Amino acid sequence: MSVSRRSVLSLSAAALLALGAPAFARSGPVVIYTAHKSSIVDELLPVFEKETGLKAEVVKLGSGDIARRARAEAGAPAADVIWSISGGQLNELAEILAPYAPRDADSIDPQFGRHEAWTPYTAVVYVLAVNTDELSLDEAPKSWEALRDPKWKGQVASARADGSGSAMQQLQTVLSVYGDAGWDVYKEIAANFVFTNSSGAVPRFVADAETSMGLTLEDNALEYVHGGAPMGIVHLTDGTAITPDGVALVKGGPNPEGGKAFIDWALSKDTQERLARDIGRRSVRTDVAGPPGTPDLADLNVVAVKELNELGGAEEVLARWRAAIGE
Repeated sequence: MSVSRRSVLSLSAAALLALGAPAFARSGPVVIYTAHKSSIVDELLPVFEKETGLKAEVVKLGSGDIARRARAEAGAPAADVIWSISGGQLNELAEILAPYAPRDADSIDPQFGRHEAWTPYTAVVYVLAVNTDELSLDEAPKSWEALRDPKWKGQVASARADGSGSAMQQLQTVLSVYGDAGWDVYKEIAANFVFTNSSGAVPRFVADAETSMGLTLEDNALEYVHGGAPMGIVHLTDGTAITPDGVALVKGGPNPEGGKAFIDWALSKDTQERLARDIGRRSVRTDVAGPPGTPDLADLNVVAVKELNELGGAEEVLARWRAAIGE
C-alpha cells in the first residue's frame, strides 16, 4: 500500500467560483482509493489540487484489495472516492456507493453504459504486449485461441484475477468469447502463464524479457513503447475487450462534497484530453479523440464482456479461476 499526502494549493475565490467548486478545503482532504499505477497518480493529482484548491490523500492498492477494504470499512468509511477499478467490481460494491451524476454526464459515450452507483472514467483496452527482440509480431499469437498452444508455456505474463481487475476482465473476456467452453479454453491459456504481483508489472516483465509476451492494458504497453522498449502491441482478433473502469462516490465518506468535486474534475474535458494525450488512456467522452497512434475502436473485433453476475458472481468465478490454475 502507498499513501500520498498532498498540501492544499490555494486558488482565489473568483477562480474557485469559475470552476464551480465550493470551498471544501475546511472539510479536510479528499480521500481516494485507487488502483491507478503510481506514475499516473503522480501526474494527475497535482493537477487536480492546482485546479480545485483541494488536498488529496491517496491510498494506492490493487483493485481487489480496494474492494475488500471498502467493504470492511462500510460501517465507517474512510474513503470518499474509489478511482479507476473495473466496472464489474464497482457493480459488486453498489450497496456501499452513493449515486452521483457528474457535471459532464451528458458527454459520456452511451456505449459505456449508465450506472446508478458509478460513472465510467476511461475506456480500458486489453491487449497482448510482445517483446519484439524475443518474438517478432509476425510470429506472435494473434488470438486467445493461439495463446492455448503449449509452446507458449512460461512465456505469457499475467496478473492474478484475485488481485487485479484487469486480469479478471481478461478472464471474463475468454468466458464471453467461448461461452460454455470458456473455462476449458482459459485453463489451457493459463497453463502458459507466469503470474506477476500486479497488472502494472506485466509490461515490465515483457520489456525486461522475463517473458516474451504479457496480457496487459493498452496504455501500460504504450508507456513502454513510447519509452523506447522493444515492445509491440497485439489486439486479439477473436475478441478484444474494451470496458470502462469507473469512478464512484463512497456512501457515507468523510468529505462527500470534495469527492463530488474530484469526480467532476476526472470527467472534465481537460482531464480526459490529458489522459488520452499524455497517458494513453481512451476517453469515455464523445468529444475527446483516442491516444495518438492507436487504432480506431471500430477497426477492432470488440467483444461484449459478460458481467460477473452473469457468470455466477465474483466468489464463484474466483473459486473456478483458482481451480483452473491448479490452486
